[in-house]
Amino acid sequence: MTNNNPIGLFDSGVGGTSIWREIHNLMPNENTIYLADSKNAPYGLRPKEEIVALSMKNTEFLLDMGCKIIVVACNTATTNAIKELRSKYDVPFIGIEPAIKPAANNSATQTIGILATKGTLSSELFNKAVEIYQHTKIVEQVGHGLVELIESGQMDAPEMDTLLRSYLNPMIAANIDYLVLGCSHYPYLIPKIKKIIPEQVKIIDSGEAVARQTQHILREKVGLASNRKGSAVFYTNSDQKVLSSLLNNEYQVIKKDF
Repeated sequence: MTNNNPIGLFDSGVGGTSIWREIHNLMPNENTIYLADSKNAPYGLRPKEEIVALSMKNTEFLLDMGCKIIVVACNTATTNAIKELRSKYDVPFIGIEPAIKPAANNSATQTIGILATKGTLSSELFNKAVEIYQHTKIVEQVGHGLVELIESGQMDAPEMDTLLRSYLNPMIAANIDYLVLGCSHYPYLIPKIKKIIPEQVKIIDSGEAVARQTQHILREKVGLASNRKGSAVFYTNSDQKVLSSLLNNEYQVIKKDF
């Protein structure tokens, strides 16, 4: 079954491009439309009702563009709003959640760390997932300020290293052997994180698994694109420079109020 309509992705900002990259690498023939709601970032500090409303607004933008499937490339939006999105819209949704399962199942020290936003860590969906792993010590840490620095183009600011050390050092002291990144912005910080944590601590993010699940749902229910190179268009309601720089200035970034 062939379906050349685009895959739609949205995030509270630029971080979900880490998910987009995995999808694009796995399915280069697919057309994609990415929506960065940077004006309202971070979602992690907002109440659930607001996160749901913003997620619906983003979904409707992408549906108006003819998207055949929506990837909620934001942990906070997934854990707070995906149930409401699936009940309201007749299109498949792919969510992104912190990858607790592979970390907990493979941890030798039975201690894992999770770095995420407040909105994700306090969500009902996240806490239900945590309850399954009673025999694993889960060290949770809210990444206060990290998304804001990434969104403002200050990934290499000294403050970023200071914040990361303050968040990761207690996890190291607790003897974690897996670090789960529970925000789609955080994979961009992996090079910095690797300089802080011991070499034996494995870092897990959800990007590759989300891409595989998207491919599976397309193949089973929606249809994959035909055998040609796909296009990629990016929209933001904030400054285009940060998004363009994360994409190495290789793609069109359109500023649009939404």
